[in-house]
Amino acid sequence: MGGKKPEGMELINKQGLRIDGRRPDQLRPIKIEAGVLKQADGSAYLEWGGNKVLAAVYGPRECHPRHDQDPTKARVRVRYNMAAFSVSDRKRPGPDRRSQEISKISSEALEHVILTNLYPKNAIDIYVEILEAEAGTRCAGLTAAAVACADAGIPMRGMVSAVAAGKVDGVVCLDLSREEDNFGETDFPIAIVPKTGEIVLLQQDGHFSPTELDQALDLATGAAMEIYDLQKQALLRRYQAAAQGEDEDAEPPAVEAGGELEHERESEGPARGEMS
Repeated sequence: MGGKKPEGMELINKQGLRIDGRRPDQLRPIKIEAGVLKQADGSAYLEWGGNKVLAAVYGPRECHPRHDQDPTKARVRVRYNMAAFSVSDRKRPGPDRRSQEISKISSEALEHVILTNLYPKNAIDIYVEILEAEAGTRCAGLTAAAVACADAGIPMRGMVSAVAAGKVDGVVCLDLSREEDNFGETDFPIAIVPKTGEIVLLQQDGHFSPTELDQALDLATGAAMEIYDLQKQALLRRYQAAAQGEDEDAEPPAVEAGGELEHERESEGPARGEMS
């Protein structure tokens, strides 16, 4: 954010369109699948623009190590990780400060909606693996994690839907692309609980005027409601298929922005692997 633009790069053209052809208020294409991992308690796969994200949930289960146990509620532990091959310049494997920060804020956002008091001394472990990254991975990861929690049957007060707004060439825009994230002026990720309107994550890198802040909030809130609909559709499709007695090995259909269904893939869904 705030980097020097390459000479001749135009993030917003004279027609008001962004570098990828979107209007300032448009999301990138989004596809969501629920229940893609057989051995996880709950899982989700999400494609959001160039981001590809896999989320898996294990638990509630006994919390280890025992000194981490809380006698009044469950621990919600999110582990966000970017795969070494997720970016063009190979990322060094293992946790870093950024992944630890995103893991922490994601845990706090989900803990706000999960009924942790029902599971004292337990842990709910949520793994978010970024397979490909193209800006906005914290919002994509949190959105996928919420679907995976619902797929696991974990009681929640509501879903969490996350999206980022920002400012690019002086224009408030929704859902920044890689170039906009790198060379824009402001990044503003936000997560809300659409059912209640509560904000469970709010960060800002850069500056907004009061008017721009209101505009960014309006854009992000409206987009979060659209994302919420996609999350619900992904879960509904998964369990409708199960209720109709379809083959358990069939891959659940993907839900695209705009409510269209992606053609079923011929290959099997991704198998569970070590998330390290």
